[in-house]
Amino acid sequence: MAKQEAWMYREVTMIEFREVLRLWQEQVPKKRIATLLGLDPKTVRRYLRAAEAAGLRGEVETLCDERVRDVLLALQPSGGRPHGEDWTRCGEQREAIQHWLVEGLRLTKIRKLLARQGVSIGYPTLYRFAVEQLQFGRVATTIPILEGEPGQEVQVDTGWVGWLTLPLIPQKRRRFRAWIFSAVFSRYRFVYPTFEETTARAIEACEAAWQFFGGIFRVLIPDNTKAIIVQLDALTPHVTPAFLEYTQARKFHVDPARVRHPRDKARVERAVSSVRDDCFAGEVLATLDDARVHAGHWCREEYGLRRHSRTQRPPREHFEAEEQSVLLPAPTTPFDIPLWSTPKVPRDQLAVVAKAFYSIPHSHVGAFLSARADQQTVRFYHHNVLIKTHPRKPPGGRSIDAQDYPVERSVYALRDVQSLQRQASGYGEAVGRFAAALLDSPLPWTRMRRVYALLGVARRYGAARVNEVCAIALAAEMFDVRRLQRMLEQAATPSAAASPAPLPSARFLRPASQYALPLALREPSSKKGDDPQ
Repeated sequence: MAKQEAWMYREVTMIEFREVLRLWQEQVPKKRIATLLGLDPKTVRRYLRAAEAAGLRGEVETLCDERVRDVLLALQPSGGRPHGEDWTRCGEQREAIQHWLVEGLRLTKIRKLLARQGVSIGYPTLYRFAVEQLQFGRVATTIPILEGEPGQEVQVDTGWVGWLTLPLIPQKRRRFRAWIFSAVFSRYRFVYPTFEETTARAIEACEAAWQFFGGIFRVLIPDNTKAIIVQLDALTPHVTPAFLEYTQARKFHVDPARVRHPRDKARVERAVSSVRDDCFAGEVLATLDDARVHAGHWCREEYGLRRHSRTQRPPREHFEAEEQSVLLPAPTTPFDIPLWSTPKVPRDQLAVVAKAFYSIPHSHVGAFLSARADQQTVRFYHHNVLIKTHPRKPPGGRSIDAQDYPVERSVYALRDVQSLQRQASGYGEAVGRFAAALLDSPLPWTRMRRVYALLGVARRYGAARVNEVCAIALAAEMFDVRRLQRMLEQAATPSAAASPAPLPSARFLRPASQYALPLALREPSSKKGDDPQ
């Protein structure tokens, strides 16, 4: 019974259909044709009636595709299976069904809602209607992108791929990731294990990839990793300054994939899982160098020699035959990876770059600068204009330029006792010798405040008087600034002082009697209680 049910319906293939027509043209009886092909005689008769209706004669002639197509159209003139009443009901409720699908309702729930309204529709019919008429469950078709010329594009992806077994502590392992480069044309692949996903590691991986491939691809297609892309944008993505400078030095272009569009780099999208499972799974690796050596051997000798399912050629042989010769020349000198940062200039004018301190001119205090540090120098930019250059210092080091500070502050900040003594000598020879005596100490910068006090006294009382008193103090071997100031305060005025000039006489001078007013004499008061005069 089960065998009989299995043969209740069987789809006739195109080859069998053409064989029915060929045997009929050879005058083979209908029942014999059904027996030879395992078909029902009624099916054979229906096919032959459709062939006669399409104008096909029972004579030996060549069966072309156009004649076979005419016979098939005669078999199904309506273009398909006719629809029933449920399909008509679905058409009447088309707007309601489409509205519910947009809101995210399931078809089973939509069928229940229709039943509440008195519309009974079978689920198979509702499903076929939603798929055919409302595009339910269908995704956008995939259009293959042209692979381009050899040596043009290489796609890059990153991901966690394996573990390192620590030799001293076998129970503990350290996870590592890898930068995976896949040539679009030949599918040749390069794997570079790292611990970090930073701009420096991205440049390091690219340098290793160019050496592995023997040249530079003209276009690099990465994902939206922050190590390469600083601002995501489908139209104008912003590359990190360090990596952009690297692309300019190596003369290739970066065309990052869009966010959540894995088909933009489809050649390398599924590479992470294959590298993890086929290259590093089950391997015992102690160091990152061991992982890189193993990855290079796997790329050349295992994956590179395996026939690719799409190109039907080994990737390594395909790459070496058609792609390697058209690459840009491989770099011969290492790239000095720059470090870009945006430090703020504090009140002490020392900007911090890579944990080292660099002086900035006083006019930029409080501003944010762009700093570029390489192995030799550190450059500071303000609004894209270079304002300061320093030699590179190790972490904790300082590079200070005295000209960056105001003159009145730089001497004390830099402990420049020689400059301070020259300022004192500007007020007189004795003042200079007095300042030198104050600074005569194993730790002269500890006495700079005394010299600053001496300069203040000189500005207050004048250079001549202070120079004269300093000469007296040096003769008495007195080196106290406070006593020197008291000597200036208590000094007597010169004896040969000029007498003041007489005042000129007034032009209309009159005697004082002319200004006297006549006053009446007061008589004694007679009121009670007043004392007699």
